Amino acid sequence: MKEFFGIGGYTREPEGYFSWQHLVFVTVLMIIMVAAAILLGKRFKNSDIKCKNRVILVSAIIMDFLELVKIVLRCVEYKSITEVFYVLPLFLCSIQLITIPLAALSCGRVKEASLDFIMIFGVLGAVLGTYAAGNNYAAYPVLSYTNVGSGLTHAISGFVAIYIGTVGLTSLKKKNIYITYTILFSFCISAYIANIFTDCNYMFLSRGDGTPYDIIYNLVNGNKVLYPLIVVLLFVIYIAAFYYIYYFIKAKKEKNKTASECKEADVEAVNV
Repeated sequence: MKEFFGIGGYTREPEGYFSWQHLVFVTVLMIIMVAAAILLGKRFKNSDIKCKNRVILVSAIIMDFLELVKIVLRCVEYKSITEVFYVLPLFLCSIQLITIPLAALSCGRVKEASLDFIMIFGVLGAVLGTYAAGNNYAAYPVLSYTNVGSGLTHAISGFVAIYIGTVGLTSLKKKNIYITYTILFSFCISAYIANIFTDCNYMFLSRGDGTPYDIIYNLVNGNKVLYPLIVVLLFVIYIAAFYYIYYFIKAKKEKNKTASECKEADVEAVNV
């Protein structure tokens, strides 16, 4: 257990980024994530909002607890409370530590905006934070709290996103899109400032650290202005694309439904 939690430092050699151990572990997480979300979504689809929220609330509690343990372990390891500044929840996936509880406990537009953010970034964060997390799996053993805890928190984000879609809590109202952008920009600005004072790499706005962001970092030769601007721009484009695809599919379904209803009406008229 001491080795699992990395107390005193990990002595095992990391299996490596994209090693079979890494791929098997995260694939199992993704399978459980999708299966659990669909099964629970179908189970509570016809339940009242209180029952639907309960699953989201439990997910929020587990996710925040795992993150809290990570912070405590860091402070214990370095024997300093100031180490908390190096594990702040200022990554894209960390935003779900706030939006998931809000989605479960709030109401009105705050709830809708939280549900939107989870839907937009939940699955993306789950995939990028597991399969693409070269910064973790290249540095730490697969079965260590650093990777297991990170894998679970990212999987919970994806789970809640799929659950929301399955259970019928999808919002994605156009009038709330500015709230989604406000949440994103607030965290980006906070992360950028924190990076300056702590030399961390929150939101990956300073460098790629072995993740796919390295592609952008190398393309601009690590330019300290262009690189973070492009990263943020990709977030903006992704949100816009998500909304566009969502409403395109929604419009197509409504069109097909209307056509089907008209066809049935015509058949009934002929029969009469």
